[in-house]
Amino acid sequence: MSISTDWFVSWFDSPYYHILYKHRNNSEAQFFMNNLTAFLKIPKGASIIDLPCGKGRHAKYLSELGYKVTGLDLSKNSIAEAKNYESDFLHFDVHDMRNPLNQKYDAILNLFTSFGYFNTDEEDLLVLSNFKKALKPGCFAVIDFINIEKAIHQLVLKETKIIDGIEFNITKKIQEGFIVKEITINDKGSISKFYEKVKCINFEKIKKYLELVGFDLYHTFGNYNLEKFDKKTSDRLILVVR
Repeated sequence: MSISTDWFVSWFDSPYYHILYKHRNNSEAQFFMNNLTAFLKIPKGASIIDLPCGKGRHAKYLSELGYKVTGLDLSKNSIAEAKNYESDFLHFDVHDMRNPLNQKYDAILNLFTSFGYFNTDEEDLLVLSNFKKALKPGCFAVIDFINIEKAIHQLVLKETKIIDGIEFNITKKIQEGFIVKEITINDKGSISKFYEKVKCINFEKIKKYLELVGFDLYHTFGNYNLEKFDKKTSDRLILVVR
């Protein structure tokens, strides 16, 4: 199986990506944002970066809470749609998180498993280093990752979903240190194929990443209720660093 190094460029720009994941729960995401901003005691008017931001639903909600929000994403199509939400306190732009950020922020949010896409540890470390350099002194970054140990244990190897009359045949496997998802799409006889890859980064490995770039681990949570992380039972690994 040959997978493009930058598989995420074509997949995240595809309309099928947004169809497959359109069920994502806005109320749950907003609940998480409410809990997180309260826990971090981020004052109204503070500058927050949402990276990557997709089509901007979370950045938009954060701006409605009273924050100055910048949403960045590699997908040109997603950013084009997100720009419909722009206001004096909400801006969007195309950005690869491996590239430096040009401003300083009060908080950086990397949400809903938007880390671990890249082939090398060096690229992952570069992302974290860019986050650290873009934070104002004493401020926080949040990395919301899957609990990889539970995800591997409960891996669904094959499933089919029918959404809007489109058939998505999905297979998953562990390959070369990644969870690899192959998505074959049958849209009225037109067949296309995409991939997702997420690196199998457990709690111990990501702690080493953080140490290498000079981040201090402030807190860990296992779900959007901000309950304690447990590597066997938690769905998420949410890291608050500064």
